[in-house]
Amino acid sequence: MSVKVLLSLEVEDFNKMKSVFDAAENARTEAGITAEAYRNMDAPNNAWVISTASSKEAFVAFFSSPSQKERMRNAGVISPPTITFLE
Repeated sequence: MSVKVLLSLEVEDFNKMKSVFDAAENARTEAGITAEAYRNMDAPNNAWVISTASSKEAFVAFFSSPSQKERMRNAGVISPPTITFLE
């Protein structure tokens, strides 16, 4: 059973974050994760990512990896994300 994952995070610049996000599609695919990124229309530096993963554990393993942490730094993420898991 797959899970939906909602992430909300503050970024320096949405376009920069989206560029890094798009470049990481292969890494997400290899981890069994699909995702789309959105800009909050009322707060342009607030990004939302809606993902589907095979399990909460699979998502956490991907998200906590050193490679993903580096991507987030490169993307200009400026706050810890709020993560919500839905089943």
